[in-house]
Amino acid sequence: MNDDVRNIVLGVVATAISAGSGWFTRTYLWRRALRRKQAFFGLPTGSDCLFVVNRQMGGTESSLHRNDAFALLEISALIKDCGATVQIVTHEARQGFGERAEFCVGGPASNSRTVAHLHSMLPGVHVDLSPEPGPAHRGSISVGGGTYRWEPGLVEYVLLARLTSGQGSRPVFLLSGQTSISNLAAARYLARHHEKLSRTYRGASFCLVLKVVNSEAYGADVTELVADVTAAARTPAVAAA
Repeated sequence: MNDDVRNIVLGVVATAISAGSGWFTRTYLWRRALRRKQAFFGLPTGSDCLFVVNRQMGGTESSLHRNDAFALLEISALIKDCGATVQIVTHEARQGFGERAEFCVGGPASNSRTVAHLHSMLPGVHVDLSPEPGPAHRGSISVGGGTYRWEPGLVEYVLLARLTSGQGSRPVFLLSGQTSISNLAAARYLARHHEKLSRTYRGASFCLVLKVVNSEAYGADVTELVADVTAAARTPAVAAA
């Protein structure tokens, strides 16, 4: 074998080794990212989860606002990526939590299961459901000494929470917004930032307040993180006071 042939053979071998190493590295990194994503959402391959839909405020019990339907699509993509399946149930479902991952969308005015989750796992949160003294107070979220008031079309708030009942239990993701567009904004925020949230909280429960800015102009696309209220939200209001 002369030098030219040897150099060609060595070049081919080196290229094959480099390509194989690159493929192995990419596959390893992809699988590691997938495992982290599955662990964060509580969705191992082949598992089943619940998506709890709310009713449209002011509509019939079976009506669903289109923004909440879009939120379902956002979350369904995450579920599909994890290799899991989803069961869609109404907010009147009588089921426990912890055995399957759950995504519960809608504030307490439109989702009775949200009411139960707030009472059981976020007792420090209070949502004003009274029609008085006006829209500026209706739907306001109070937690940790702060009150987040809804300004229609200008400022809307939503709670985004990951809640677990104990070691080994599957999480409940609660997207409790003042409006349907804030529910959608929370779903998009979760889809875009789940890797950062996973690194920050490492499987622990959390509760965040998000603000949707000028939805009349920007829809659900401009969303800001306002506060991490995990400790206050998980502490009963009387004890916190």
